Amino acid sequence: MNNLKVSLIQQTIIEDQPKKNLEITYNKLLALKGKTDIAILPELFTTGFALKNLNLAETNQEETLNQIKSWASSLQIAIVGSFLATDGESYYNRAFFVSPTKETFFYNKRHLFPIGREGKMLTAGHQSAIIAYKGWNIKLLVCYDLRFPVWSRNTNPAYDLLIYVSNWPVARNLAWETLLRARAIENQAYVIGVNRIGIDSNNVEHHGNSCVYTPLGNLSASAQLNTEEILNDTLYIDKVKEFREKYPFWKDADSFIITD
Repeated sequence: MNNLKVSLIQQTIIEDQPKKNLEITYNKLLALKGKTDIAILPELFTTGFALKNLNLAETNQEETLNQIKSWASSLQIAIVGSFLATDGESYYNRAFFVSPTKETFFYNKRHLFPIGREGKMLTAGHQSAIIAYKGWNIKLLVCYDLRFPVWSRNTNPAYDLLIYVSNWPVARNLAWETLLRARAIENQAYVIGVNRIGIDSNNVEHHGNSCVYTPLGNLSASAQLNTEEILNDTLYIDKVKEFREKYPFWKDADSFIITD
């Protein structure tokens, strides 16, 4: 049937304390063993988004990714999130998808948030990633990417599930809900948004509102606001295929080329 069990981990982030955040996250993941296919963490789950300490950036071979690979294997679940990455002299907001076999996929956030100085400190990515997993095609994006529909456009269609990992502020909650729903409707795909809670060192408040939207734009599941929660839901690939066959809107989409 290829139904997909997903778990959205809505949690606070202790800023600039990656070891502590990894410990907290592992304890949450332990509870999901045998119960889910994919566990999804917030954006920059080990450091937070304040970006005041680039010394915490890691390569793909250091502790954060090594731990995630070990957990994905031992717990037999795929794990999704993003971390502060370094590669040579550049820094990235790097999203990851790690399968239970330790196969790993990366996506460097393309749209860097100017208000948070992200664009001055980090390097933008230029390639999107679509991951095949358990009969699903999954596209992985990060937070501010949500505002740019061309970058998420589902052509042919290429993916069935679109995931955004985020540190999205309370002040723009209406945009969060509206754009997640819009991305689901226009792309005829499930859309998941996973957001953190708590106030960061820039005094920006986050209240979570992690949620799942169906290809029709219906809200399938939503987390309680300002609450640490593991939100579980089941996605149905047959419903995606049936909806696209009955209403093949994607065939009438305009063609385009993305350039830097």
